[in-house]
Formats: sequence, C-alpha cells, structure tokens
Amino acid sequence: MKRDEILALPGMPAAAPSYPKGPYRFVNREYFIITYETDPEAIRHALPEPLKPAPGNLVAYEFIKMPDSSGFGDYMESGIVIPCLFNGEEVNFTCQMYLDDEPPMTGGREIWGFPKKYGKPELKVIHDTLTGTLKYDEELVSMGTMGYKTENLISNPLHMELRHPKAIIKKLTKTQVNLKLIPGVDGNMEIAQLVAYNMCDATIKGAWSGPARLHLVPHVNAPVADFPVKKIIGGSHFIADITLPYGRVIHDYINGGKPAKTKKR
Repeated sequence: MKRDEILALPGMPAAAPSYPKGPYRFVNREYFIITYETDPEAIRHALPEPLKPAPGNLVAYEFIKMPDSSGFGDYMESGIVIPCLFNGEEVNFTCQMYLDDEPPMTGGREIWGFPKKYGKPELKVIHDTLTGTLKYDEELVSMGTMGYKTENLISNPLHMELRHPKAIIKKLTKTQVNLKLIPGVDGNMEIAQLVAYNMCDATIKGAWSGPARLHLVPHVNAPVADFPVKKIIGGSHFIADITLPYGRVIHDYINGGKPAKTKKR
C-alpha cells in the first residue's frame, strides 16, 4: 500500500477496517433514560478537569437500542452520563458505556474516545413494562423499569418537556464530551483529550415519560453502582432518527490544555 492509500483508510485492520468512514446515521434509535440524584462526591471524582459539576447532583442512566446504524449494524448500549459545565457551557460527560457489538465499540473508542467496554445490555418490553438490563461477565449490574408508553400527569418539568419534540431535539443535540485516552507504543499516554461532539439531523418519532425505578449492583469491572440512587427524578422513553458526526478537541492535557492545531497531510 502507498502512503495515500494508508491515510485514506477509516481505521484498522487495513485488510478489513472495523468501521467505515462517517458520519453515521441511526434510524429508530430507542432511548430509555432514568434521571436521578446521586452522591455529589461521586460526580466530582468522575469528572476530569476542567469539567465542573452542574447544580442538582444529577446523573442519567441510559439504555439505548440501535437496530439500524450505518456502518455499525444492530446493537444495544447502556451507561452513565453526567450533566456538567465546560467553561460555563452546559454539557454532558459520558462516564461509562457498555455494548455488545465490535464495530461501534472500536470506532467509538478510536475516533471520539467513548469509554466503551463489552457488556450485555438489553432493552425490551415485558408485558406492560419497559425494561432495561445490563449484564457484565454474565452478572446483572443494572436494571431499569418504566411503564410502557404511559404519561405521568404530575406537573414535573422533566415530564412536561417531553411533550414538545423541539425540547427533546435540544437534549439530543446538546454538546457531549468524552475523555479520550490512547497510550503510545512505549506505554506512555500519547493522546489525552477532552473531545466534544453534537448529534444532528434529529427527527423524533415518539416520546413518553413517567415514573421509573433503577437497581444498580456493585461490580468491580462495571462500576455503575458507584453512583448510588438517592432520588429518582423520572424516566423518559423516546425514538428518534439521528446522525453522529465527527467531533472536535476542546482540551488537550498533553498540550497544556490548548487543543493542538490540526495536522496537514
């Protein structure tokens, strides 16, 4: 292979890359998100500087089904997202992610720095209950439940917002931040960055909200229970078509915090 051919590859292995070039379109992407209050110290410990905790000590536990994903296929995902602040801007920090498909796991880690590990998440409807579960090494580490396609009539801002598609799109396209860490061949950290991206081109196909419950089990290799449930704020369930574009570096730890200039090829 010549240099130009090598640089044109989307990733490894060269003979059959794990994923194609993006952006990546998701059709009928289904979200089940449980928002809850947790220990503020757990949030502070998980957030890399210069990110700062947002008011409220809230985290979002997610179960996501992706049945039609360009380049990635059909898979499921589960994990924890922390609302926080970057230079005063409200952003979401992706703290932990577990999924069951190699292409999005490899591509997610290599391109955007998603903290992805292999697990067995599942999102399904069992009779009248929307049920999300995550197993790691065959052990249950999380289970979330919510009434299937029901509306909570209690006046709660979380629930009321979901009645308006524009509010959901605003949530989905909010700036998301990952901590991207890749060691060099000598074992020292070669890439240490905060990477930001914004989902785009969203179409909402349905949205529901209501009371939810979340059960977390301590596990050393899937420590979702490090964010204990103090108070459930509510659950949200929605289906959307959406696009994942490439991202941008907003903080470079090796370069003294300033993002390095894009290298010319």
